[in-house]
Amino acid sequence: MPEPRAGAETTDQRKTFDQHRADRHSCQERERPVQKPSSQQVCLVIGAGDGVGGAIARAFAAEGMAVCMTRRARNLDQLESLANAIRAAGGTAHAFGVDARSEEQTADLFAAIERDIGPISVVVFNIGANVQFPIRETTARVFTKVWEMACFAGFLAGREAARVMLPRGHGTVIFTGATASIRGRANLAAFAAAKNGLRAVAQSMARELGPQGIHVAHVICDGAIDGVFTRTRFDDVAPLLEDDLILKPDEIARNYVMLHRQQRSAWTHELDLRPWREEW
Repeated sequence: MPEPRAGAETTDQRKTFDQHRADRHSCQERERPVQKPSSQQVCLVIGAGDGVGGAIARAFAAEGMAVCMTRRARNLDQLESLANAIRAAGGTAHAFGVDARSEEQTADLFAAIERDIGPISVVVFNIGANVQFPIRETTARVFTKVWEMACFAGFLAGREAARVMLPRGHGTVIFTGATASIRGRANLAAFAAAKNGLRAVAQSMARELGPQGIHVAHVICDGAIDGVFTRTRFDDVAPLLEDDLILKPDEIARNYVMLHRQQRSAWTHELDLRPWREEW
């Protein structure tokens, strides 16, 4: 049976992470040879969608890294479309259906990538959970779920990144923030609390892990970002894009690559990105 070409889509890559794990167990039971991981560096993007996350994945794939991307299992078909596009452009991409709030799934994801794909050099946490409710209508369930997605899941990703990177003495961890990371606006109590919490996690990690060779950065994306959500709010985004009045995902992604490339004598630990005429 011919070997699949590098970067080619395999059956396992189309499955949810739980199915990945079940397949590996069954392969071991049938005593099939285990594929050794390559030496290609890996960028893991947790929360890769059609906007910023997808742009980040494409940017790091263009740098020659193997890109591993996660979304909830129900959105795996969309993620596979992104992975296929990266492969078609000559990159290496793997799609995983993972609940980033699950400690077990997150730990297993990191272990599987390290074992089966390659060493993780970059981790980008890019989950938002931007919901708006007046404070009187913000239920405990909404507040908790937003915190789980935008803060707790980031802690899990950061912790697992530290566990695999520290023994090697190098690596980059980037957390995507928002305007709500630095100030709470009306109707955004849950989101602002979660994003402020994520920023604190990033700051603590940067101070703890920086002296050990791990570059941790928090990126504040302050302004509207071109994408599905923004295009539903504006009748025509073309003039905004032409005049550079909203953030462009590809330009955001270029800054993430820049952060990873930084020499350790001049690391950035927090980066503000906003359009030139954004009020702040």
